[in-house]
Amino acid sequence: RPALLVLDVMMPKKDGFTLVKEIRQQDQLVPIIFLTAKSRTEDVVEGFGYGANDYLKKPFSMEELIVRIKALLGRHDSTAKETTQHEIGNYQFDVTRQSLTIGSEKIMLTHRETQLLLALCKNRNELTDRTYILQSLWGNDDFFNARSMDVFITKLRKKLSKDAEIKIINVRGYGYKLVC
Repeated sequence: RPALLVLDVMMPKKDGFTLVKEIRQQDQLVPIIFLTAKSRTEDVVEGFGYGANDYLKKPFSMEELIVRIKALLGRHDSTAKETTQHEIGNYQFDVTRQSLTIGSEKIMLTHRETQLLLALCKNRNELTDRTYILQSLWGNDDFFNARSMDVFITKLRKKLSKDAEIKIINVRGYGYKLVC
């Protein structure tokens, strides 16, 4: 597994946006920097939309690239350590074990439920954008993936139902909010 990827948008066999989309379906954590001559605002927004962590426009200085790589690796290492255990109301959420524990009861989560709950947990009590979740976890925001996400939200609500203070609120047309 690479520590970091540096990709160009314009590559000979497959464009960088498509490659990042495919990578994000397999690995949501590996840091990705686009290094490209495509410098329109739309290109930058599209790059971040597909899951890039940084976007550096050509021409660039080698020093700037090195600083960005160091910053991203440092940020990535610290967030990876922080995100393994979360307290959600009376529940203990263990990302590594893919489980929720309340009292002596342990509830197992699927990989997708774990990733979705983690995304909501990172933005606890704030709106988590629906498109962001779909792009980062499912790879695109088409109708079928959106319906699939709604099913997973329903499953998470049931698994979190033993604590009445926890709610996953649907903000219609925008996203979800984990309130606890």
